[in-house]
Amino acid sequence: MFYLECESGIAGDMMVAALLDLGADEKKILDVLKTLPLEGYEIKISRVKKAGIDACDFDVVLDEEHASHDHDMEYLHGSHEEHHHEHEHEHHHEHHHHHEHRHLSDVYKIIDAGVMTDRAKDLAKKIFKTVAEAEAKAHATSADEVHFHEVGGVDSIVDIVSAAVCLDDLGIEKIVVPYLAEGEGTVRCAHGILPIPVPAVQHIVEDHAIPLKRIGCMGEFVTPTGAAIAATMRSEDSLPEVYRIVRSGCGAGKRNYERASLVRIYEIEPACCGESDKIWKLESDIDDCTGERLGYLMDKLYMEGAREVHYSSIQMKKNRPGIELVVICDEDKRDAIEKTIFIETTTIGIRRVRMERTILPRSKGVVETSFGTISVKTVDLPDGRKRTYPEHDDVVRAAKEKNLPVADVWDEALRTINK
Repeated sequence: MFYLECESGIAGDMMVAALLDLGADEKKILDVLKTLPLEGYEIKISRVKKAGIDACDFDVVLDEEHASHDHDMEYLHGSHEEHHHEHEHEHHHEHHHHHEHRHLSDVYKIIDAGVMTDRAKDLAKKIFKTVAEAEAKAHATSADEVHFHEVGGVDSIVDIVSAAVCLDDLGIEKIVVPYLAEGEGTVRCAHGILPIPVPAVQHIVEDHAIPLKRIGCMGEFVTPTGAAIAATMRSEDSLPEVYRIVRSGCGAGKRNYERASLVRIYEIEPACCGESDKIWKLESDIDDCTGERLGYLMDKLYMEGAREVHYSSIQMKKNRPGIELVVICDEDKRDAIEKTIFIETTTIGIRRVRMERTILPRSKGVVETSFGTISVKTVDLPDGRKRTYPEHDDVVRAAKEKNLPVADVWDEALRTINK
């Protein structure tokens, strides 16, 4: 499990830096970026201190043609209208330049041209689509017709692709994001001086139900790129009551605010047995649906992420024999699973209740047996002992490959574990 701490906001470059600090492969990012059809920048990765705290810094240094004025805080926050600048540059959360106008399809072409994994490409596109949908709402147009300004710039494309590569490299699929901390005042964007949060950020947090926490500091702490990354990866809104930090990464921003510009990401695990976890239980009584359709439904619900699906025989009104469908699922899967139940069955109602459950800490591994590699699961018991057993699907696979009884492979795996 991963937790994103955004007490000082979030931006694309900050997220990349935090992921690098967490352990993402720097070489993979640089190798991918070399394959993108983008020019006018170089990458600098270094260590910096923010309020005395050591952090990683990911800097997309633009040439004069692409450079912005993020270093001038008065200009950036709209404190005065006329200001002249020399050719100096400092990269921050985002960059506000006016000559990069790209559509979503243009950005997708750049991503597709890069040599990276399919998952990294998919993540990068999802992040950009999140921004495009928010910008479309702000400008009353469609996502395909939106003209990206700041977020279509070289630096923002590099930030998002780099973040996607890091997330893929670390195997991060879900992140706990309780809220985003945001500042106050105004900020200068391509469309003029706008109030904070800017409309794109406003619509992202609105569409994805992410709470904002106002921190009483002047400045833009949450950028569209940062908000889109958080929204795309967010799976839960609350932390376990007790947890251990396995490792952490700290990424620095570039603007100098009253509050140090830092974002931190943690890999965490339950700190004790009997960790509390919340799930949804969905129930529906059905008396006019065939067994074939219910069998198909069970397979489809598991494919959509249901944790458990089962049927029980019941006696319904008018003395009709019926089936009670029970589905256990996570919060983020509930809406889709309910929709599938309504579409694939004859039911017209679903009962639901949010439940707590007690789960034991567990970990995964492999053992090498005479029948090949078998995945295993280890569970921490309340009395301090551990229980390790083979994954049944792997046992079945090996048994089929060797044309052996499942019991023989299972016993061999257990003997190997016990050794």
